[in-house]
Amino acid sequence: MYLSPLGALLRSFKVTFHCYADDLQLYVPLKIGNCTEISNLESCLSAIKGWLSDNFLCLNTDKTELMVIGPPKFQHSSQNFTLRIDDRVITCRDKVKNLGVWFDTALSFESHIKEITKTAFYHLRNIARIRQVLSNDTAEILVHAFVSSRIDYCNALFSGLPKKSFKGLQMVQNAAARILTRTGKFEHISPVLYSLHWLPCPVRADFKVLLLTYKALNGLAPSYLSDLLHRYIPSLPKARKKKIGERAFSFRAPFLWNNLPQDIRQACSVEVFKAKLKTHLFTLSYMS
Repeated sequence: MYLSPLGALLRSFKVTFHCYADDLQLYVPLKIGNCTEISNLESCLSAIKGWLSDNFLCLNTDKTELMVIGPPKFQHSSQNFTLRIDDRVITCRDKVKNLGVWFDTALSFESHIKEITKTAFYHLRNIARIRQVLSNDTAEILVHAFVSSRIDYCNALFSGLPKKSFKGLQMVQNAAARILTRTGKFEHISPVLYSLHWLPCPVRADFKVLLLTYKALNGLAPSYLSDLLHRYIPSLPKARKKKIGERAFSFRAPFLWNNLPQDIRQACSVEVFKAKLKTHLFTLSYMS
């Protein structure tokens, strides 16, 4: 509430923004060779710093980061983009951490997936060392707490990524299933995942997108998601950039939603929707 007046200041510069506790994120479209938006962003940051100073707060320039997202041909030209705040010059970074997720310039999430894989295998090795003294229920609690929760955290961002991007995550899930069920490493993993009723990692990402879509269409999601979706549109919006654009929520959500059976889309509650959706996706993943 204290930072609410800051929103009016940012809108005056026509800058898209998000506020999280003590963090502030600004988004502006860029064109190669056009420095207008950069100048506008610098003016906006100066205004933010002045507003914070007037309200006995401080803009931490040491933690201020800049990243340009776009196709490879754009990245080469964007290396010269810089922001100047007083005497400090902020240069572009290859990746930044946002709410625990590593974003890269191509939105491939390779760095984040590698970090999840590394951390998850560390915890799996520790669980494996004590697996023989754990009951099945206790082992399942540990696997979900230290592994599954990491695979599922913000995994809606992964929906639409190439299947090869999920290789590391799927290896983690397969290893977790083997440890939990005490299955040998040479035994086929699909029956094990089926017995646990675990969705494959790419499908888990689509599950999260569809859950957000249901909430957005029923007034249960933040407005910045609900505003991206519209009912009764006969055709999907066209994505300007195929590789990244078709993974945008405004495109990916309708694409997945329109392929759902009617009875799932008309579920009476979130819990009913989640149960029906998981059964549907589980059937598609394993029964085919």
